[in-house]
Amino acid sequence: MFMTPLATIQLPLATVSGGNLDLARGFQMALQSWGVSPGLAHALWLPLPMVLVLTAAVVGVLASVWLERKVSAAVQQRIGPEYAGPLGILQPVADGLKLLVKEDVIPDRADGLLFTLGPVLVLVPVILSWLIVPFGQNLLISNVGVGIFLWIALSSIQPIGLLMAGYSSNNKYALLGGLRAAAQSISYEVPLALAVLAVVMLSNSLSTVEIVQQQNSAGLLSWNVWRQPVGFLIFWICVIAECERAPFDLPEAEEELVAGYQTEYAGMKFALFYLGSYINLVLSGLLVAVLYLGGWGFPLPVEWLAGLLHQPLESPLVQVVMASVGIVTTVLKGFLLIFFAILLRWTTPRVRIDQLLDFGWKFLLPIALVNLLVTAALKLVFPAFFGG
Repeated sequence: MFMTPLATIQLPLATVSGGNLDLARGFQMALQSWGVSPGLAHALWLPLPMVLVLTAAVVGVLASVWLERKVSAAVQQRIGPEYAGPLGILQPVADGLKLLVKEDVIPDRADGLLFTLGPVLVLVPVILSWLIVPFGQNLLISNVGVGIFLWIALSSIQPIGLLMAGYSSNNKYALLGGLRAAAQSISYEVPLALAVLAVVMLSNSLSTVEIVQQQNSAGLLSWNVWRQPVGFLIFWICVIAECERAPFDLPEAEEELVAGYQTEYAGMKFALFYLGSYINLVLSGLLVAVLYLGGWGFPLPVEWLAGLLHQPLESPLVQVVMASVGIVTTVLKGFLLIFFAILLRWTTPRVRIDQLLDFGWKFLLPIALVNLLVTAALKLVFPAFFGG
């Protein structure tokens, strides 16, 4: 798992808003300049991307938890956290420390092995999915050719962990929560995959990097959200359901199932569920930005920035600045969507389980199929605009 080599993508610098900065190549060349062998330099680089992924995921969780608390407080006309650090920004850290020192209790009649593996199966696939999120042309961990479908495959593992947690708890509420999680995931993964397939059809690629590059060919007007407004809404609804957030939080509905599959969990095992939920929320916001909002694309041309800095396009300063702009742009787009997801949670009532399943199978699935067929037809009739 390492960054895509710079030589594999041949695009003019003027068309790449995210810059051509290649961290892997720069890191290894810096070590080699100090006398380190190429093999050792490559070996030293390999663990760093995962450290970067874990760091980005944890920071994203802390920011989204703080945003959730503040937005929910504003919706309910109260202040929210404000004493744990400036504006309460250390409150998520306090929450994590509280869960870390809590006693880890396993019920007497629970299946200890499955009870422990459940949270792990929920968290690990979500973290691995960050490997395919691009923050720039070369600013991603692995540019696999089927990146977006790899995310769908990894996300389908999560309900297995939830079902395992519910079954192993030896609790009827936990079991019902696990069964609901599996049913909900199956119901919404199908229209989600169809929405992604329409984007793949427009971009002629399964690579997240190429999907973003195709969207930035003509500035804001080439973003997929304009060509796929229905697909954008379907995808956003489905990822909210996949994250099990209100109004789709049926697997852990407190009024009905106490806490669903989380009922018997405490301490760090509960924290893993909590962490996985928010990592998945941040990941979903970033993926929507990548697929529909141009990813790292920035409306200002690279030449303008280079002229402002009085540097040539190939200069390291321009590349570093553009890479930084690409990262900030992607994160801002992602967190704008996270803000709307949080607002949705605190302004809409929870649906019933029958309404949840009917909405997925009887409403979203037919619309996603029609959207896919219409996209295919438009691709044939207007190939210049729809990626023919």
